[in-house]
Amino acid sequence: MTQFQIPITPAEYATGLSNGAAIKGTGSEIPIFYPATGQQVGTLIEDGPQDVDRAVAAARQAFNMSGWPELSVEKRVELLEACERIILENIDELARLECLATGLVMTQIKGFHLPRAAYNFRFFAQYISQACGERYDNTDGYMSTVKREPAGVVALIAPWNAPLALATMKIAAALAFGNCAVLKPSEQTPYSLIKLVSLLNELLPEGVLNLVNGRGAVTGAHLVGHAAIDRVSFTGGTVTGREVMAAAGRQLTPCTMELGGKSANIIFASADFDKALDSALLSIFSTNGQQCLAGSRILVEETIFDNFVDAFLARMSRLKVGDPMAVETEVGPIASKTHMERILSFVDHADQDGDELLGGGHRIEELGEGYFIKPTAVTAKSNASTVCQAEIFGPFASFLTFKTEEEAISMANDTEFGLVSYVWSDHLPTVMNVSEKMRSGIVWVNTPLTRELRAPFGGYKNSGVGREGGHSCEEFYTEEKTITIPKTPLTPFQFGMK
Repeated sequence: MTQFQIPITPAEYATGLSNGAAIKGTGSEIPIFYPATGQQVGTLIEDGPQDVDRAVAAARQAFNMSGWPELSVEKRVELLEACERIILENIDELARLECLATGLVMTQIKGFHLPRAAYNFRFFAQYISQACGERYDNTDGYMSTVKREPAGVVALIAPWNAPLALATMKIAAALAFGNCAVLKPSEQTPYSLIKLVSLLNELLPEGVLNLVNGRGAVTGAHLVGHAAIDRVSFTGGTVTGREVMAAAGRQLTPCTMELGGKSANIIFASADFDKALDSALLSIFSTNGQQCLAGSRILVEETIFDNFVDAFLARMSRLKVGDPMAVETEVGPIASKTHMERILSFVDHADQDGDELLGGGHRIEELGEGYFIKPTAVTAKSNASTVCQAEIFGPFASFLTFKTEEEAISMANDTEFGLVSYVWSDHLPTVMNVSEKMRSGIVWVNTPLTRELRAPFGGYKNSGVGREGGHSCEEFYTEEKTITIPKTPLTPFQFGMK
């Protein structure tokens, strides 16, 4: 039975951070496990309502009294660039802490997740350095200017599947536009973000960036429903997203929601076969299959269906599943035992729906007590199958076949979600027609998993509310103020009286 080395020895307890100092949480103790071994590696002390109140108060004090919102663009750019550097200087420790609680493959963390986390700060430094203003003149002799001001104190809720890459998009944007923030990581994966916030607090004024730990129903609920919170940015599941919006809505607090997905990966006979095959594997099995962007419904044109599925299965069977610390590993463990069991339950759903199991679908017992699943694929009986409609959020692919463009479009859009669509074809009319008819916020043509940070990122339908990205974040994290001034002295107002 395989035994894997734990990536790093964490502190015994995981605590929140307020004004740069540890919050000694007053709530329950929550165990944290290393997914590759199933072994408890630490304990999180949950922050209760009074702990959240303290963090929010620290952020409000910093916003009102520190001068942070009025900091010059030049100084803010310098700080954001320093945040980028401090991440890169601590990449080894951050990567090990990320691996410790998530089970993400180390080569993927250091090759993509952490470079992206660092770049998020550089991107927003570049964005605010090019900011422009608005001015309007009218024939009545007035000039109006539009000023963007920081929204205030923002709540940032980070997911468990890629904490550093996704949380830093929120942190960098919030800070770039002059806000103060309270970050809540997932209670399953707090270590890397606790370390990141402690590093960033070496650079930032006290109270600008705070962190609280705990479950969504306890810590998260009090944070997002807090009367002193001005914005809520959430990334996570659709069910939880509805609860977050409901809590924030009672205070009329604006929200952005990046939620679930059940993305269609449409592969036409006119596609480059090998590139489409590489993409299909990458889009479903990278990040251990736990990503909202996964191309989990693979729609293949009938004339190439058998060849494509055979090639996919051959490649899938050779994927190296194992120790996330090992260089040769391609797929690591599922993040938690509960989630592993949920993923495997869809094998039973597939059987009940008349789908055909093509490979995988079981726990890898020889890898010990870790949460390892054999990469799995099924041929679905129809798009109505549970495996085609539910977000499984794991290394689990579902195949469907189609004959015509219109059939592919109809099938792809037949879902409650609408985050991402993939289209593979070298026939331009096909690409244009399908791209325009996809009901999703992002359409990737002949490419997997790319991100243009200047462009809006978000989903249709139950995949989210609002967008992230350069201008989208500027709109969300700021308030617009119109200032109107007469350009010449006014004559006395007569109101019709002499």
